[in-house]
Amino acid sequence: MAVKYIPEPFRIKMVERIKMLTREERIEKIKEAKYNMFGLRGEDVYIDLLTDSGTNAMSDDQWSGVMKGDEAYAGSSSYYKLFDAGKDIFGYDFIQPVHQGRAAEKVLFPIFLSKGKFAISNMFFDTTRAHVELAGARAIDCVVEEAKNPSVRAPFKGNMDVVKLEKLINELGAENVGLVVMTITNNSAGGQPVSMANMREVSEICKRYNIPLNIDAARYAENAFFLKQREEECKDMSIKEIVNKIFSYGDMFTMSAKKDTIVNIGGLIGIKDGNSPMILKVKANCISFEGFFTYGGLSGRDLEALAIGLYEGIDENFLRYRIGQMEYLAAKLDDAGIAYQSPVGGHGVFVDAAAFFPHIPYNEFPAQVLAIELYKEAGIRTCDIGSFMLGNDPDTGVQLHSEFEFTRFAIPRRVYTQAHIDIMADALIAIKQRASEIEHGYRITWEPPILRHFQASLEPIEY
Repeated sequence: MAVKYIPEPFRIKMVERIKMLTREERIEKIKEAKYNMFGLRGEDVYIDLLTDSGTNAMSDDQWSGVMKGDEAYAGSSSYYKLFDAGKDIFGYDFIQPVHQGRAAEKVLFPIFLSKGKFAISNMFFDTTRAHVELAGARAIDCVVEEAKNPSVRAPFKGNMDVVKLEKLINELGAENVGLVVMTITNNSAGGQPVSMANMREVSEICKRYNIPLNIDAARYAENAFFLKQREEECKDMSIKEIVNKIFSYGDMFTMSAKKDTIVNIGGLIGIKDGNSPMILKVKANCISFEGFFTYGGLSGRDLEALAIGLYEGIDENFLRYRIGQMEYLAAKLDDAGIAYQSPVGGHGVFVDAAAFFPHIPYNEFPAQVLAIELYKEAGIRTCDIGSFMLGNDPDTGVQLHSEFEFTRFAIPRRVYTQAHIDIMADALIAIKQRASEIEHGYRITWEPPILRHFQASLEPIEY
């Protein structure tokens, strides 16, 4: 293994004790959870990789900020600190706090989307797709072809297919495309980065057809680090300069701040043009859904921690360690011949469950099979990013076939050590050795109409 573990650029000042159940106990717990990873209690999980959203460890400066939060209902100093940080980093005139990313989508998307409209993205994540549909519109993915082959190594597998994008706009009619969304990094494609050049091309197309361009900015800092590593025009720029540049091509952004801003709760909406009439609409929706626009559903202490986290998240030493964790795990999987979306993404390793279980069809959810086996094997909780998550066609109700069957190892920031990552790799290796013994997948016994993977009940298929 050529990749060395990059040492943490911090010291540990507090620990949280965790327990590990026996294999027999874990088998019973996942059965009680109806084979849904979201149904497990956190206390019954040894290594929790369900998500990197809100599960990160805040710094001493952030916790100090919690104590200094201004809890004024309107116009708190913590709000203005956050507003100024957002303007400084992203270069946008207006910054609106909300309680998390899906709240940002709930506030912003209905301004642009309604029945008969379409939203096009390099790839929608599940909750973003849901908010497009809740607004009455339909979501279309338009990722580059190389992203669909996990074994192909390409520097920017998160990119938009710009030829396909323009073709779709012409087929659908530009007047019917309410929004183009660029997800950076591209979560559903495996945490893959979007290049500066691709962002520029998409921006030019949107301007040509007068279509607003929104950036889904949950992992903006990780994307910027990849640009500095891989794109010639960015190699001599600071992370902050790269962020400012790539955001200059968008009209607005929605963000879950629970990822790269390293907080446990929070989100942002940004609007580039301070004179845009959209700002009044955003404020009105925020007041209706989230709270007064200077707190947006967050306490002053949350606003304070978020403002600090915006800067900590773009620290280059931190990002080198952060991406290094993924590269370390990926190198161990390379040695074991385990396929994943390569090269490795920013916030996690997306293991190719279809390659693990080629005999299990998509409608028996191979990525969910691997997630369940990981919990049984080592108490590791991961997440299906495949057909189970994708769900059913909103118009026909037919199970959709995902482009990928990934089991996502979403690694929280500043939480797990090298020893924990070694356990992740060892568990995958152990499951690979017995993969052929797992003959069938799972069937759904109950599901809600939208975002089913959060609540659905499953059972093993036995013939």
